[in-house]
Amino acid sequence: MSFKVQELLEIRGESLRLRLVTGGEQALAREVKRAEISSPGLALAGYTERFVGGRIQVLGETDVSYLNSLDEARRRESVETLLSFDIACIIATKGQDLPPVLLEVAERLGTPVVVSELKTAEFYRRMIPFMNDRFAPRTYLHGSLADVYGVGLLFVGRSGIGKSECVLDLVERGHRLVADDVVQISRQGHDVLIGRGHELSRHHMEIRGVGIVDVRALFGIRATRQQKRLEVVVQLVEWRQQEADVRTRLHTDHADILDVPIRRVTIPLTPGKNITVINEVDAMDHLLRYAGVHAAAAFNDGLKDVMAPVREYLEEDYE
Repeated sequence: MSFKVQELLEIRGESLRLRLVTGGEQALAREVKRAEISSPGLALAGYTERFVGGRIQVLGETDVSYLNSLDEARRRESVETLLSFDIACIIATKGQDLPPVLLEVAERLGTPVVVSELKTAEFYRRMIPFMNDRFAPRTYLHGSLADVYGVGLLFVGRSGIGKSECVLDLVERGHRLVADDVVQISRQGHDVLIGRGHELSRHHMEIRGVGIVDVRALFGIRATRQQKRLEVVVQLVEWRQQEADVRTRLHTDHADILDVPIRRVTIPLTPGKNITVINEVDAMDHLLRYAGVHAAAAFNDGLKDVMAPVREYLEEDYE
């Protein structure tokens, strides 16, 4: 999941207001191997016991001021010590002028040096989400992802069972397509899964009997979205009469995706069944559960309260 410094300049050069100061083709090919970005801090003063390589090192105003406060010999020693580690690149914030010795040593060792016009706090605010996204764990799933009433529903099941047709019907009813057939899932933080479509097939769907359709062109820009948080997995299966079906759903089933448990509902398909309405209701029920309302549990508690006197009577009947 590493990426080259050149990619950083190409992708985020404008938003982060980056300007390359030193670094040729070889330096730009250096790889950023860690999601964390940090300031060298005590490493400039010579304490490197806990220094971690592979990161982007950010020089704020305090770091540059410290270097400028040193005499020439100590400044060179500090710079040589810092750049002796495997550093992806150095980024100085606030458009600061860096000590010439830093640029000289960085050029000799092939370490790219970049200057950002942003203030340090603003640079971190914009940079951290980008780094977290680039290094987020990812996987690809076969299914269709839709935004239904603000709830991300991932439809899964065997090929040809009707996942795309179900999502297309939801789009026709005003909901939004996120991805069809191939869904890229990335984990943000500890328990947030974000789904998006592949770059080549985004906003296109394959409908058996019709072929490839462009949902954005057919239904408008409001019918699609770039990405959506995954909240419910909808498992579509064929209904079999001999199999027992769970009716009340008192106990929630879960699917594990990237080590994150996601609520899963299994919908058996029968001729004439209105799957679209069922999925709309499931999305609204998920919102109710999020608000603390569990309809099945509340109904079950009500039954227990009504049956309590009868149960007590039977327990006391020793005849």
